[in-house]
Formats: sequence, structure tokens, C-alpha cells
Amino acid sequence: MDFSGDYYAILGVPPTASEDDLRQAYRIAARRFHPDVNKAPGANLLFQDVNTAYEVLSDQRRRSEYDQVRHDRADSLSHLHIDVHYSRCTLKPLHEPQLLYVLAKIKPVLETMTLKTDAPLNLCLVIDRSKSMAGVRMRQVKNAAHRIIDQCKPADIISMVTFSDDAEVIVPAQRLTDPRSAKTMVSTIRADGATAILAGLRQGLAQIERFRASEYVNHLILITDGRTYGDETECIELAANAREHGIGISGMGIGEDWNDRFLDSLASQTGGSSAYINNVDAVAQFLHERIRSLATAYAERSRLIATPAADVRLNTITRLAPDAMALPIETQPIPLGAIDGLAATSLLLQFHVLTNGVEQGDFFVGRLDLSGEVLGTSQHIERATQDLTVVISDQDSEENPPPELLDALSKLMLYRLQDRAREAIEKGDIGQATRSLEFLATRLFEAGQEELGQAALSEAERVANTRILSEEGAKQLKYGTRALLPLSGDQDG
Repeated sequence: MDFSGDYYAILGVPPTASEDDLRQAYRIAARRFHPDVNKAPGANLLFQDVNTAYEVLSDQRRRSEYDQVRHDRADSLSHLHIDVHYSRCTLKPLHEPQLLYVLAKIKPVLETMTLKTDAPLNLCLVIDRSKSMAGVRMRQVKNAAHRIIDQCKPADIISMVTFSDDAEVIVPAQRLTDPRSAKTMVSTIRADGATAILAGLRQGLAQIERFRASEYVNHLILITDGRTYGDETECIELAANAREHGIGISGMGIGEDWNDRFLDSLASQTGGSSAYINNVDAVAQFLHERIRSLATAYAERSRLIATPAADVRLNTITRLAPDAMALPIETQPIPLGAIDGLAATSLLLQFHVLTNGVEQGDFFVGRLDLSGEVLGTSQHIERATQDLTVVISDQDSEENPPPELLDALSKLMLYRLQDRAREAIEKGDIGQATRSLEFLATRLFEAGQEELGQAALSEAERVANTRILSEEGAKQLKYGTRALLPLSGDQDG
């Protein structure tokens, strides 16, 4: 019997629920998630879970078997936990939609077990060796690759691929019994040619496939300073396929000439991350931190189903930490990649809630359903279910949102201001773009971010005169404001 889900939690009833309780809970869940009623992405997946839970628990024999398995494995119940905070817990019955933010923090609660923080890696570095990488960029990437080789644990699988006009495997996937030979191969890399990212991704994923297994963190890191032409769509499709095989992809863009939206999309397909490196001296540090975060994973290949109620719209989900970025919500489940065992995975969800004609009292906003493959245990899949509810009341109530959520909203506003400026430029609204950048600069100065504030002012002036952002300025503002998003306490020291 599949034990990855808590059937009682899925139906929202206690283990002591009677048959009448189960029938009533099933009817409520069906009204919430039946595809004929709720057209939101993910509703059909949750309805399938509801059906399975009810089929088991409404059958006395199957329920007894399930209860016995549940009792025998009580110590192995999911340690994944979703803690939620609301921007407001009470909404008024109004005609217009109301904005609601939910901060969801995901972290394993490990009271009875010791967390392993040395998950074995099946890692491939895919390195751009096009002509523009010549000189200090290539030297720093080589140095970073050498450091990774030195830091490999005996159980790790490492491979390295380079690409320009075509791709070449320079270190085949292996446990490094001869690190010196691998470092020698890295040292032979020479920069020349164009930027064919698709070829590099194909070769890199092929190397990971050689040893791909559930006990590994299977991950590819792409390092590039340029744009790939004509094959971006194929790259995204390749990333989507990698996601289905449990392989994560992260990207690192060096300099200013690469396509940040492409790299973001590539990484978000798998729950990975993307980063902007404007100082090549930071290449080694970025790779070290990214690999360290992979090695402290509690669960891998995690996915989130975030489904609002029928009268609620989910607008956006932003991952605040680790590795802040916007997440795709159109297709569910949403890939989250690794769930860190040491630092919380924090998500900020924005909803529009329509309360017109709704009875006062408890109101169901939506459900979060999380699953992930636990590393280093015999129980491979853990799940956590969290229903989101507020109260509808026409009574005035004084609410103070949690400071942590207010901090997240303040930082998210900075990130979205630069995004709105870019959108305004694309629409030809130069006045709006300039105002957004000037306001962004003011808020950054107020937050003590002098360098970013000055960059925003410079870009405002540039846009007013030239109608475009500079490549450097656009990336500095985007990734600079994104770097502010992680909350204090989300990351380990």
C-alpha cells in the first residue's frame, strides 16, 4: 500500500473519524477540488488524492490494513512540515477581490533522528568555452573546477563537459580516484568558438544519466557568459525532461551578455537556481555555496501542488530562500528541487480572494501539498498537506501581520519595481519605467543599499535618454534585489 500520503490529512479528518465524518469530509473535498468545479492547475491532482483516500478509508478492511501500516510506521511518518503565516487572517465580505499573502516555510522537523548533511552528489559541470570566455573568466572557472575536484567526497560522482560550437566530455562521470588526472584535463580547456548551450546540456545530462539514482542529488550546473541562438526552446524542453527524470539544473551567468530570462526559465523548470556573477573572482565562491547547499539536502526532487479554491486566484509564488526566484505556477506540480535540512525553504504566495456573497465564518483559501524523496533513508517519499483558511467577517479587526512577512513584502516590492520598469520599457512607456526606477532608487537608499540605489538612479537617467536599460544595469538590479529576498533565519551560518 502506498504510504507516501496521510489519507486522514488529505480528507481533513482525525484517525478516529466515523463513516459519517468521512462521507461529509469527502463531499467537502469534492466541492473544493473536483475539476468540474475548480479549474485551477493542480485541482485534478488533489481530487485524485481525495478519491484514493476515501476509497481506502471508507472500506473497513482496507482502512484496518492502512491503520495497521500507519501504526507500525508511526516513527516513519513524514518529518516535512509546512508552517504558514498570513498577511491578514480576517477578510471582509466585499464585491472586489482582496489581496492575501501567505508565507509558507518548509523544513523537516527532526525530533527523533539525526539529520545527515552529506548527501552524495551526482554532479556535472557544463562549462562554456566559447571565445568570449578567454582570459580571466576561463582561468577563474578552471580554478573553481579544481576546487570542486579537491572537495569531492568518496561517494560523489563528478563529470565535466565543455561546449562552444559543439560539446566535449572532458571528465566522464566517475568517483574521482585520480583527482590529479581530472584537474589536468580541466587545465587543458581552451576558449574558442560560439555558444551552443543545447549541445552542452545534452552531453551533461547524458553523463548524469549514467549514474542517476534516487540516493543521489542529481544536478547539472551550467556556466556561461553568452547567448545560445536558435535552440532556447529545445533547451527548455530538455530541462522539462530532466525534471521528469529527477535531475536539477542550475545556471550561472558571467558578465552581461547572456539571456537572464532564458537562464531563469531553464533553472525553474527543475526547481534549480540561477545567478549573476559580475565579478569573476566570485565564481569559485558561488559554486562552493551552491554545491554545499545541495549536499545538505534532506529531500530531493520535491514538488508542490498549490491549488486555490474556486473563488480564489493564485497570482504568483516567489521562492524567497534558498536561492530566491519566481516559480512557474501554470503547470503543476511545481518543482522545488531540494529541501534543505538546515535552512528553511520559504515561499511567498499571492492570492486574490473574492468574498462577495460568501457566508461569514471560516473560509477555505486553498491547499498546499508537498512531496519529496528523502535521501539516505528506507522511506523514499514524504508528503505534507496544509490547508489555508481565513475568517470572513464584517466586523473590524486590528491585525498586525508577522514582522517576517512584512519584511518579505518590503523586499519583494523592490524586486518587482525593477521588473515593472523592464515591462514598461517593452511596452514603450518610458515615463512609467523612469518613475519605477527612481522610486526603486529611493527605497534602496532607505534600505541602506547604496550601490544598488545608485545603479537604479543611473539606469533611470539612461532610460530617459536612450529608452533602454544597459545589460549590466538590468542584471545588477534584477539579481541585486533578488539577493535581498531571503529572510533572516532562513539560511544557516
